[in-house]
Amino acid sequence: MQLDLQDYLRRQKERIDQALLGYIRRLCPSDLLLAPMEYAVMAGGKRLRPVLCLAAANAICGDGDPALPAACALEMIHTYSLIHDDLPAVDNDMLRRGKSTCHVKFGEATAILSGDAFLNMAFEVLSDAGDAPRQANASKWIQVIKIISTASGCRGMLDGQARDLAYEGVKLDHGELRQLHGLKTGALILSAVHSGAVIAGGASGQIDRLKRYAAKIGLAFQVVDDILNVTGDPELLGKAVGSDQLRGKNTYPGLMGLEASRQYAKGLVEDALQALAIFDNKADPLRAVARYIIDRNR
Repeated sequence: MQLDLQDYLRRQKERIDQALLGYIRRLCPSDLLLAPMEYAVMAGGKRLRPVLCLAAANAICGDGDPALPAACALEMIHTYSLIHDDLPAVDNDMLRRGKSTCHVKFGEATAILSGDAFLNMAFEVLSDAGDAPRQANASKWIQVIKIISTASGCRGMLDGQARDLAYEGVKLDHGELRQLHGLKTGALILSAVHSGAVIAGGASGQIDRLKRYAAKIGLAFQVVDDILNVTGDPELLGKAVGSDQLRGKNTYPGLMGLEASRQYAKGLVEDALQALAIFDNKADPLRAVARYIIDRNR
């Protein structure tokens, strides 16, 4: 039976949202931070990274539940990155997912602190998972902490964001742009799939294939983001379009043109699906997410 992706995403989002709120309300005793953190994390995100983490675990062992703490930690890190991206000193965005950005709603200082809180809470959640009573797989959680911290730090997402800012108005070639996007967007997506596979006890060959899949869809996701910044509907996207060109950012449409960018994203997804050829139908959610990436309109 073919997977109903929208129903799958809805059910996974409900699980993730419930778990996220549970963590935040338990680990954040400060009313001063709780309100902006809940506002930011519940603003309607796609939950792509946590969904991929759970789906990767499911592809290995048929059960995504053991990876739920990692999935929530990844969404916390993603939320922190969005809060900080939107700040006046970075992209100065007023809207995120159709709502006022965190600094507009709560003030710049509170937004900065809320982002900081999410980053630290993510690693509290991960370390708690490895230190849980009767936890026989603490070494796996240590490995996951390393995977996610590397992907979100200055060998991953932060370096990509720094390059994105530094190279505004500077024309990059295809290899340089691929590397920028691989760090800025792809690293955290890759860490989500890698983490889920490690927690589920994947063999080295399985993990290698899943990492190949993740690298391809991570880049495809950013290519489509670049396209939507040119052609997307602001009402559906929940944010302004055309901002990349105004800021002189390096994008695939700017480098290759729109149609070539669409074909490039399609090829990346086809490569990602080929990487999953060794897996049975437990990997169908991963296959469906890959196809969704190039068909999405927000």
